[in-house]
Amino acid sequence: MKRLFLIVLDSCGAGEAPDAAKFGDYNVNTLRSCATSDRLCIPNLRAAGLGNIDGLDFLGPVEHPTGAVCKLQEASAGKDTTIGHWEIAGVVSSDPLPTYPNGFPEEVLKPFREATGRGVLANAPWSGTEVINVYGDEHVKTGDLIVYTSADSVFQIAAHEEVVPPEQLYEYCRIARKILRGKHGVGRVIARPFVGSGNGNYTRTSNRHDFSLEPPHKTMLDAFKDAGLDSIAVGKIYDIFAGEGITEHVYTKGNTDGMEKTLAYADRDFRGLCFINLVDFDMLYGHRRDIDGYAAALTEFDGWLPKLMEKLGPEDLVMITADHGCDPAYTATTDHTREYVPWLILGQQIRPVNLGTQFCFADIAATICDLFGLPLETEGKSFKDQIL
Repeated sequence: MKRLFLIVLDSCGAGEAPDAAKFGDYNVNTLRSCATSDRLCIPNLRAAGLGNIDGLDFLGPVEHPTGAVCKLQEASAGKDTTIGHWEIAGVVSSDPLPTYPNGFPEEVLKPFREATGRGVLANAPWSGTEVINVYGDEHVKTGDLIVYTSADSVFQIAAHEEVVPPEQLYEYCRIARKILRGKHGVGRVIARPFVGSGNGNYTRTSNRHDFSLEPPHKTMLDAFKDAGLDSIAVGKIYDIFAGEGITEHVYTKGNTDGMEKTLAYADRDFRGLCFINLVDFDMLYGHRRDIDGYAAALTEFDGWLPKLMEKLGPEDLVMITADHGCDPAYTATTDHTREYVPWLILGQQIRPVNLGTQFCFADIAATICDLFGLPLETEGKSFKDQIL
């Protein structure tokens, strides 16, 4: 094997997981909701076998799929970006990362205020687009930082770019990251810069930056790096893994930019892994409960996929999966949804087999490392022999 492109369609869930109710989710299915939109047109994903995956026949199964397909259940105790990506990379998290439905305690906020020299506004679970419009004017007037969370394990800091320049906001995030350890070790500290003229007229910018907790032990990224192979991160992958195990990275400004940067890597002669996150599915459409927008984004990805496939050599593979769900039709919350995820495997060497339903995202890491002959301690199992 020479090159493997692992693409995470962020939040593209494949149906309610058996334990979804424990996470407060009922009758959720991200792909099913997208299928209700007339903006969904995914002939290439269907040809690969997406509709052949267990429970996704509403997408339209095909008689002779071009790829190997599978449905994966998450083994970790969470439904957030960090835990989902860690499990894809081989780390199963038996304990959930801490969340703060009532806001952060004083033992967190006091040292944060002292270190930054700024006050704190909000301190509760909020929609990111709402909180800046509710507290934006006060922030601009006082310079106090808007600190908020969600159902995920996140500490988010929002600030107007003319009040707190992004680089200064990033430094405040680094301060928070040092504080948020141990029992308060949230998955991500997130910088949320925004702009606007006041009176609730604020919008977030693309200068978001995530500061993640380091994975608790080595991942498949470390396996590639330690073997002297390329371990390339596109999008927020670098942040999710706190840079661990990554030899090269590039940030993106959304799905379209991420796909363009992926094609640029496909034009390069490297050996190893290119790990890509396409964030717009989750950030712009899932959380905002925009069914048509989500469907249109899937349609855009589907139209782009052949461009990548054309650049593959006989020793290259593409894998497509997700890290959790975020059903755009689910109105009980605007948070992630506990779902299965799809797993598509494409390439000239791939046997078009249906692997059914499996029970750990880490099967992806186990299979990838097996394909490259790399050692990895993981609860996942390899399907190398079945797919080649």
